[in-house]
Amino acid sequence: MGFDINKIREDFPILSRKVNGYPFVYLDNAATSQKPKIVIDSIVDYYSNYNSNIHRGVHSVSQEATDGYESARQTIQTHFNAKYSHEIIFTSGTTHSINLVANGFESLLNSGDEIIISGLEHHSNIVPWQMMCEKNGAIIKVIPMNENGELNLSVFEKLLCEKTKLVFVNHISNALGIINPVKKIIKKAHEFGAVVLIDGAQASSHFKTDLQDLDADFYTTSAHKLCGPTGVGMLYGKEKWLKKMPPYQGGGEMISTVTFEKTTYADLPHKFEAGTPNIAGVIGFGEAVNYLNKIGFDDIENHESSLLDYATKKLKTIPNIKIYGDSLNKTSVISFNIGEIHAYDIGSILDKFGIAVRTGQHCAQPIMDYYNISGTVRVSFSFYNTIEEIDHLYKSLLQAISMLS
Repeated sequence: MGFDINKIREDFPILSRKVNGYPFVYLDNAATSQKPKIVIDSIVDYYSNYNSNIHRGVHSVSQEATDGYESARQTIQTHFNAKYSHEIIFTSGTTHSINLVANGFESLLNSGDEIIISGLEHHSNIVPWQMMCEKNGAIIKVIPMNENGELNLSVFEKLLCEKTKLVFVNHISNALGIINPVKKIIKKAHEFGAVVLIDGAQASSHFKTDLQDLDADFYTTSAHKLCGPTGVGMLYGKEKWLKKMPPYQGGGEMISTVTFEKTTYADLPHKFEAGTPNIAGVIGFGEAVNYLNKIGFDDIENHESSLLDYATKKLKTIPNIKIYGDSLNKTSVISFNIGEIHAYDIGSILDKFGIAVRTGQHCAQPIMDYYNISGTVRVSFSFYNTIEEIDHLYKSLLQAISMLS
C-alpha cells in the first residue's frame, strides 16, 4: 500500500468530522482505535449478504458464514504466528480472555501456590487473579516499578521460586506506554516451570508479535485496539494448557455429546466458544488485521515513533509539565500532569478545541498510587495521527493552562 498519511486518513470516515467547530483530533487510541471503512464494510456485508449462524447449518449461507469466521481465525493465527489455528480462541476481548484463564487455573492451583503480577497492570489483569486466589488460596506477589515506570527485574528474579505457578505481565502499560521486557520475563519464569500470560491489548496495534518466538503460554488482545470492532478479542493458548483447562462456559457448540447423566466437551477451539459467537465481529477482526498488514507494521512503528519523539520534545517545553513513564523503551503514549491543574479540567478544555484525550486513572490505580496522584492526562497516538495534530494539541494546551492558572 505504501505509507501515505493523507490516503490512510481517508480510510477512516470519523477523522473527517468536526467537534465543537474544530477538526476532530483523536488522541485516545490506547482506549480504542478508529475503524477503517473496509472493516465497517465487512460487517455490513456480513449482515446484508450472508448473515447466518455458523458450524451448525448445512445450508449454503451458513457455510459462507462459517467460512468467513474460520478464515478470520486462520488470518489471526498467521499474523501472530501461533502453531495451530485451534490455539486461537475468540472471546469478547482481553478482559474475557484473562477471566477465562483465571477460571481455568482455579482448580489447577493449591493453597500456598504463588502467582506473580506486575505493578504496571490494568485492573483486568489484577482483579481476576484476586478473585481466583480468594477461592483456591493462592498468593499474589507483585513486581515493583520504578520512577520511570519500568519493572524492577532484579526483584522479579528474587520472587521466582518453586512455589511460583503463574506469571502475568502486560506487554505494554496502557497508562504509561512502557514496553516491558516480556521475552526475558517469560524465559526466567519458564526456568521455574511457571506458566506465563502476556496481556497484549496495548501492543498488538503497534508491532507484530511472533508467539512462537515469544514462547508465552497465553497471549491476549482485543480487536478494537487494532482497528477492529468492539466486543471481540483473542486468547492464544498453547495447546497443552488449553487441553488441561476446564471450559469457562457451558452451552451449545462447546460440547461433543450431552445426556442427562454426562456431557463430553468438544475439541479445541470450540471447547471455549460456547453459544453463538460475535460472528460479524470476528470477521471484522480478521479484516482489520489484513488492513494493518497491508499498511505494514514497519511503517506503522516508524511513523508512531516519529510522532512520539516530536510530541515528547514539544510537550517538555511547557512549564511545570510532569511526564510519567519517561523512558526510552516505550510506545506512542504520553501520560502527564501540568502543575497542580487537575487532569479532568485539562481534558475538558481540550475537548472544546476538538481534541479527544483520556483523563483519570486509566484502570491502573496502583500506578497512580505509586506516583501519589489522582490521575493523568493521557495522549495516545496511532499511525493515522499527524504532526499537525500534535501542534494543535500543543497550542490548545497552552490556552488551557492560561485559562486554568
